This record gives sequence, structure tokens and C-alpha cells, in this order.
Amino acid sequence: MKILNNLCGHRQIICLCVFLMVMLFMGIGYSEKQKDEKIVKPPVAEKIKKELTIHGHTRVDNYYWLNERENPKVIDYLKAENEYTNAVMKHTEDLQKVLFDEIVGRIKQTDMSVPFRSEGYYYYTRYKKGQEYPLYCRRKGSMVAQEEIMLNVNEMAKGHSFYNVTGVNVSTNNNLVAFGVDTISRRKYTIHFKDLTTGEILKDEVPNTSGRPVWANDNKTVFYAVKDETLRPCKIYKHVLGENVSNDKEIYHEEDVTFNTHVRKSKSKKYLFILSTSTLSTEYRFLDANEPEGEFKVLQPREKDLEYNVAHFKDDFYIMTNYKAKNFRLMKTPVNKTLKENWVEVIPHREDVLLEQFEIFNDFLVLNERKDGLTNLRIIRWDDSSSHYLDFGEETYTAYISTNPEFDTNLLRFGYSSLTTPNSTFDYNMETREKKLLKQQEVLGDFDPANYHAERLYATAKDGVKVPISLVYRKGLEKNGKNPLLLYGYGSYGNSMNPSFSSVRLSLLDRGFVYAIAHIRGGQELGRSWYEDGKLLKKKNTFTDFIACAEHLIEEKFTNPEKLFAMGGSAGGLLMGAVVNMRPDLFKGVIAAVPWVDVVTTMLDDSIPLTTSEYDEWGNPANKEYYDYMLSYSPYDQVEAKDYPAMFVTTGLHDSQVQYWEPAKWVAKLRAMKTDNNILLLHTNMEAGHGGASGRFKRYKITAMEYAFMLDLAGIRK
Repeated sequence: MKILNNLCGHRQIICLCVFLMVMLFMGIGYSEKQKDEKIVKPPVAEKIKKELTIHGHTRVDNYYWLNERENPKVIDYLKAENEYTNAVMKHTEDLQKVLFDEIVGRIKQTDMSVPFRSEGYYYYTRYKKGQEYPLYCRRKGSMVAQEEIMLNVNEMAKGHSFYNVTGVNVSTNNNLVAFGVDTISRRKYTIHFKDLTTGEILKDEVPNTSGRPVWANDNKTVFYAVKDETLRPCKIYKHVLGENVSNDKEIYHEEDVTFNTHVRKSKSKKYLFILSTSTLSTEYRFLDANEPEGEFKVLQPREKDLEYNVAHFKDDFYIMTNYKAKNFRLMKTPVNKTLKENWVEVIPHREDVLLEQFEIFNDFLVLNERKDGLTNLRIIRWDDSSSHYLDFGEETYTAYISTNPEFDTNLLRFGYSSLTTPNSTFDYNMETREKKLLKQQEVLGDFDPANYHAERLYATAKDGVKVPISLVYRKGLEKNGKNPLLLYGYGSYGNSMNPSFSSVRLSLLDRGFVYAIAHIRGGQELGRSWYEDGKLLKKKNTFTDFIACAEHLIEEKFTNPEKLFAMGGSAGGLLMGAVVNMRPDLFKGVIAAVPWVDVVTTMLDDSIPLTTSEYDEWGNPANKEYYDYMLSYSPYDQVEAKDYPAMFVTTGLHDSQVQYWEPAKWVAKLRAMKTDNNILLLHTNMEAGHGGASGRFKRYKITAMEYAFMLDLAGIRK
């Protein structure tokens, strides 16, 4: 009878309902067209009232039950949403295929990274035509020597729907390689070992790690981080090859739940470091890598709001720190006098320059600095302190220090990209100041950078602050207010969104789209203050900055609200959720990728990954002041009965960063409350997590669907 009622409601003709019921009992199914018509009705999630009370305030969450990962009803709902998405997007399948083929067609099938030299070997990765995963390779002495394939991930991944290798690390004697493997997409890695002299995979397997093993100099001892039930790296263990993993010794336990812990090795190979890090505080421990049985010593005890990063060179530790320096400065101290009262300044603090990274060579110091939103590379000679900057000659770009594992060289390996310049790798002779292009990403097809124009604009925020916008479009575009435009934003954790090249993006640009990046507060593009003005009790600046950028692009006649699209992922998905609640009228469509939208509930649950380590970023809602502020912008809590733009929301069932139920709940609530007829789609990757599908091609299936979603709304069918 329930089937009959559903059918009658769908057709609204009772005789046809009776006829179909008879046909069902006779074993005759629906036509494919009828099936599609039936499924185009969106799923409706059951409402099960859940009251959540704190600070004398009660929230009602009707979709709280969706966090029951093992509940078959939850899985059925997610699958129903996927079926609905596929049905709604069915008419774009041809366009999706065209887009996917375009995107993959620009990628060089047989490709290789630029080799770097370390301990007498040249290391690189390469891809074979048609294969999803890399081969990790090396050659001894020179690139004309015989190739040694250390890991063929394509062979390793057979039989797995998801496969990710990380932390590939060769022992000091060059004979062994350790690496982490995740086959679930939960970022829980099992460490494996391979004997490079025999090709044998050793029996030692270390589960539940962060996947980045670090060798001591004895070539048999490995240090690694273990994760707890919340996926927080909380302990450092030591494993000796050949011994039972269950007997591995615990070296360090980070008991403060707001901190994570990791292990790494100095560039000099002299020291092992254990790092304890929270959002705003750091603590290092160090040990001579030749003495793995020794005890780690604290370099500088943790203090609230004290951050530092350490490198070793000769007899000193070099320390980049915010100690009495908001935008960071560089200090040094003898390895036997490590407390901060012994630190001596090398590079002073500057109000207008953010120090982001440094690299040490025997004769030179290299700084990666950020000024006026752009990255700069500064070269300083140790012997006379003379310095110079590299000139990149573009209005908006990104430059960064690349892989430089050796001290005794005058060559700096750096990377460069812009919105019109493909990713490029250079060697720069710091003596002669000659720059040599080693490789530029090859874009297959008819790509010509001269066909595109990049520029930088500034929007005025609600409080008068100027917010940079980087944008790119195909030359010849008319600023008539009629162009489709995709505005991207993130704005959290101090992560700067650098303007760099994407061959994938060409599929939009060549169809008339403008692509823009809003460098909003919460990032660090304009220094540390830019970050601090977009977090905690100032978080709403992130959202109003993005809205100001959207309004400015409309005012400058690049687009209009009927052609403007927005996109953000993870914390950028929070941004999407906030701006569609605040200004839904500004956007034609929104793509929210793995969005963090149930802010209050998540930050009140310390069993969820990332919660405890992020109180310094968002605040702890156990404190009423933060609870009230979070509640005022939390996208899930602020959904209202009003019109929203068309939306495409993605998630992964195994997401370790933003749990799948947040976007699922958000979509369910939006479906129940929104007053428009705009499409609302949820796509759940049932086999992957936060980063989506593994492999270099499969991931673009969802990209093609997202692009087709926007192009279809913009009236572009080809």
C-alpha cells in the first residue's frame, strides 16, 4: 500500500497507480524513464528529535542520527542522495565526459619529477601512461646510471579501491626504505619496510601511525607517531627491525589533548626531533641520531603563544620564532644552550614582512618572505651579510623553496607558478645569480599562456580594510557584467591561498569563466595580523571579506549575481555555508567540498578528530562567550526558511578531517527548510575520505561533475 501511495502521489492519476501495481505483481518492472522520474524526487531524511543543552540553551538537532556510521539506514540515505545527484545531473553526462577527457587530456601521461640528489643518489617519481599511481625511483651517482624502482605503487594498489603511500624514507646507508600505506582514506597508515638490496618486503608492519617513519643513523631503528581513537598523533614509539612490533618502546606521550606530536630528522642528519604542536604553541625535543637509545631533551619548554621551528647547522640550532616578533624572526643558539634566553637574533622582526620559511647552505641563507600578499625569495651570504631578492616579473604569483637536502652547494632549488604560468622548477646559482629552468609542467593540447591575463584587485571590507583578489581570465573578455565567475576562498589556520596555475581550471577559462581567489582574513597573506583578525571572536571577518570581494567583482563589471559562483572546501566549506546564510542573493551556485558546517556540535565533542587541537583557532564552546559566537555563524545552526542558491555538496564516508555526517546533516536540514526550487545535491564518495579518490585521474571525475554543475547553471552546454 505504501508503494501504491507513493506511485499515486507521483502520477496523481489513480487508475495508472492501480495499473502499475498490477503490473508489479505480474513481474513487469518500470521503464527506465519511469525509474528516473521516480528518483528525481529528492530523498527526505527522517527527523528524529535530539536536544543538545549547554549554558542553559537548548538546540534541537533532527538529524543527529546521521552520525551512526554503521547504521544501515544511514548508508541507505547516503546512497539515495548519490542516486538523486546522478539522476539530476544525468542530462550533463555527455558534458561531464567531455570535461573529464579534457582535463585528463592535458596531463602528460608519461611524466617524471625533477630529480634531487641525496647521499649519492638521485631520487625522483615517475608515471607510466594510463597508470594512476607513481613509481618511486632512484639512480646511483648520476641520471645515466641504471634505474632502481624502489616502489611501484600501481602494483601495490591492486585489489584496493583506495591506496595512498606517504612518508617514503630511505635509511642512512641507502639500503632500506620505510613508508606508510593507507587503504581506507582515514589517514591511519601502516608502516612497511623494504630491503632495497634484495627487493624483499620485510615482515615488520607497524599499524595505526601518522605514516612518516624516521630513521636513526644505525639503519635499524625507526621512530614513528601513533594515533589515538580521535586520530590525534599522541605518542612517539621506537621500532627496531626484526623485533616484534608489540614490544616497541614508547618514547614520548603527548598528554595535552590540544597538542599533536610528530617526529622528524634534521637536514644535517645529526639530530632527531620530536615536535609537539598546537595552533599557537610549539615544543621541540632533540636527540643525537647516532644514539637512538639515548634520551630526548627539551629544546625550549612550551609556552602559551610561543611558536618556533628548528634547523641544525654546524654547532647551532637556527630557530624561526614569533618570540617578541608577531611576523616571526630568525634566531640561533648553541646546541648545548637551547633555552630562549640564549637565542641570538639573525634576522630581525619586520612589521611589513612575514617570515615563512628558511633554508640553510654552507655559504648562504635563503628566506621565504611574504610582503603585500606575495612571496619573495631572499638570498643572504654568510660571509658578508649582503643580500638580494629574486625578481619574478609578474603581478600575482607564488614562489617557494623546494627540495634542498644538501648543504654543500651554491644551487637553490625553488618552485614558481602563477595563474598563467604552469608549475616550474628552477635551480638558481646563488653565486652567479643565474636561473635555470629544469622543468615546467607540460600542458598538452593548444594551451598558450599568452592567451590569458592575470591581475590583482582590492575590495573594501565592511570595516574599511582592503582585501586582495587575484584573478585570471582569457584575453579579450569584456567587463560587461555578464561573465560567469568562480570565486574561491578558504580563510583559516593562517593558510595563505597562493595564486598558482591549474591546467584543470582551463576548462572553465576557455568557456568564458573568470576565476578569482579572495585572499580573505583568516589566511596569512598580509602577515600575522591578517590571520589573527580572522579567527576566534573575529571569525566573521572571514565571511564578510568574502562577501565584499564578491560585491567588488560585481561592481567592477566582471560578473553579476546570476553568473557568480562560489567554491570552498573543508574550512572553506564553512565559509561557503556562512556566506550563503548571510548573502544567498549574491550567488547563482555554490560548491561546498567536504564542508565543516556543524561547528558548535563538533567543537563540543572532544572524541571527534581535530576538535581538541583547534580550540586556539575557533575557541572552546564550553566557554559561553565562544559558544554564543560560534552559534551565531555556524552554517548548520543558522539555516533558515528562505531562498538559497543552487548548491553542490561533497563528502567522503571515511573523512578523517570533517566527518561525513556534517555535510549530510546540513543538506538534510536545507532540504527541509529552504523555500526555493534551486537544486541541492549531495555526493558522498563511499570509498574515500577528505582528499577524495586516490590516483591521479580518478579524482577528476568529481571535478568534471562540479564543473558541469556550474556550466549548466550558467547556460553553457558544451
